[in-house]
This record gives sequence, C-alpha cells and structure tokens, in this order.
Amino acid sequence: MENRQKRYRLLALSLLGAAVLSGCGGEATGDGPKEVKLVLNWFPKAQMGGFFAAQSQAYYEDNDLDVDIEPGGPEVSAIQMVAAGQAEFGLAHADQILIARNQGIELVALAASLQESPQALMFHEGHGTDSFADINGRTAYIEPGIPYWDYLKSQYDLSDVTELAYNGQHVNFLENEEAVTQAFLTSEPFFLEREGIGTETLLISEAGYNPYNVVLFVTKDYLDSNKETVERFMEAYTAGWDYYKDHDEEVNEVIHEANENIALEELAYEAETQFEFVFGGDAKENGVGFMTEERWGDLIHQLVEIGQLQETVDPNEVFTTEFLQH
Repeated sequence: MENRQKRYRLLALSLLGAAVLSGCGGEATGDGPKEVKLVLNWFPKAQMGGFFAAQSQAYYEDNDLDVDIEPGGPEVSAIQMVAAGQAEFGLAHADQILIARNQGIELVALAASLQESPQALMFHEGHGTDSFADINGRTAYIEPGIPYWDYLKSQYDLSDVTELAYNGQHVNFLENEEAVTQAFLTSEPFFLEREGIGTETLLISEAGYNPYNVVLFVTKDYLDSNKETVERFMEAYTAGWDYYKDHDEEVNEVIHEANENIALEELAYEAETQFEFVFGGDAKENGVGFMTEERWGDLIHQLVEIGQLQETVDPNEVFTTEFLQH
C-alpha cells in the first residue's frame, strides 16, 4: 500500500500543476453536438456494454453529444485524465474514486454500472475454500496495494500467506495447485476453462467488502458547471444499458470492433455472468446505475479503517442519483 500511496502523492503533484480542472469552462456554446470524452477503466469489454450501445444506437447523438470513447488499460488512468481536464467522463471502481480524495481530487459518481463487485479469489478446481482464513499457508498473487486485500487482512489472520505481486499473467498460478490469485468472476475462469483448466472462485463481497464497480464519474467542478451536459449524457447512459440488456450479442459485435483482442465468445460469457451484477440488486427495482447512501457510507468507513482513506467524508459529497433517468 505504501508504494501505491507514494504514486498517488506524485500524481497529486502533477495534477496540481495542471491547475485548472475541466469544469471551470462551463457549458460550451455554439452550433453542433457538444464534444466530450469518456475514458474507460480498461480495454473495451462487456462491462462497458451500455456505453457502446449508446454509441451504436446514436443515443449520444440524439442528446446532442459527440462522445469519444477512449480505451483504458494498464498505462491509462481515467481518474488522472478526468482530473487533469483531458476528459470529461471516466470509469473507475468506487474505492478508487474515494481514494483519489486523498490527493485532493474531488470526484462525483453519477452511476454504478455494476451493482455488485465481481472481484474474486480464484483457486484450482478441487483446491478452493469458502473461508478466507483457510488461504493461510498458500501463495497468493495479488496486486500490491489493492484495497480489498488490505480489508481481508484486517478481518482475517492472513499472516501465513505468501504474497506475490499479480502481473496479469497466470503462469505461476498454474504451476502451483494450492496457489490463489485475484480474478474477476466475469473473465478469468472462462479464459482458463477454455484452456482445459478448471477453477473455483470466492467472491470478495462475501467478506463484506463490496464496492460498486465500473462507476461513471466526473469532477465536482465539471458537474457544477455542466449539469445540462451531464443530464444529456445520463439520458444516453440509461438508454444504452436498457438496449444492451436485450441486444447484447448485437452490441458485442461493436465492442469487438473496438477491441479485436477480445473474442465474441468471451464477450458472450461476460454478458451472461455479469447480468445479475448489472441488472440485479438495487437496479432491479430502481434501474441500472442506482446507488445508495448506505453502500457508499459503508465503503467510506471500511477504507478509513484500513488506512486507504485519510478521513471520513459525507457520502452525499461523492455520489448523486439526480441524473439517473428511470
């Protein structure tokens, strides 16, 4: 966690050098659709299905917007780009949005595309467990500083776990049947199953740590100065996810064109396994993207407890459901 915090502090200094955040300019004037940029939190995949549906079905255009969707990736931070004024909208997980406040980056969440977190620990088939305490004595491949791992260590005695840095590859995991690795329920199990390797998973949310995922956000300054644009973007957001719900195969073709490295069969698996994460939970009654003060408050408390957030904050300062169109 210390290394990550150092990186964040360096990021904060560089962002302060940018000085003026994107919202300071207010609403643009002039003819034609308003141009805005959305930075994804990873390469295009089914978890961004609603955004690509909005693009392919011209829902952005219908709302007088020209939206440039920029892929994320290991070298791209949506939070950095939005905070520096290089993009208006971004995607990140709820805990990442809160941790950014430690660097003075005030972001506001507009919608949570995934109601529940698909983050998980993955085991070899036949070597899984339903108790986090039982991973003691094993080797775990975990991204350094990832918040949920700090949370698990605060709740369980994991002193006998050998922690090794997760690098996005599974070669070392595959060589050790007792090893544990971080994963997303919607992707890694499918990748390994395709290679003939059976796996088991344990969702992190079962330990009580369940941040919203693929959260759409803007800076507070941008929101204050561009509410009309945000409202129009959110109209397209809702329409996009409503369309993706019943036409995922069609939209997956569009996502595949944007990211040829992900196969259509992978997108189909993601769409199927993420369905309850997107359309279940509170979204079942309140619509896609819905968020609650209680969930944000619980997450804030957890991050303060594990030292990832320096001080508590009013949940209503970090999210709003004002623009959800249902």
